[in-house]
Amino acid sequence: MCLGIPGKIVRWVHRDGTLAAAEVEFDGVRRVCHMACVPEAKEGDYVIVHAGIAISRVDPVEARRIFEQLEALGDDDGWRDD
Repeated sequence: MCLGIPGKIVRWVHRDGTLAAAEVEFDGVRRVCHMACVPEAKEGDYVIVHAGIAISRVDPVEARRIFEQLEALGDDDGWRDD
């Protein structure tokens, strides 16, 4: 099973086609992610990220719902680095 996690685009690093990359924040942790699949995304947008690749944009309300469901799983399930 694959798991994609929503993250918020903080800033674009590169906007160049296949090398597109942006800094994305996940519950306070920031990572640079590959953005070629969502070149239309803007800073402040939420994207679903799988294995470091943003695969689609997601509505902020849906992102919040996913965060709440992950939180309900509890910290012991290892989805966060806390």
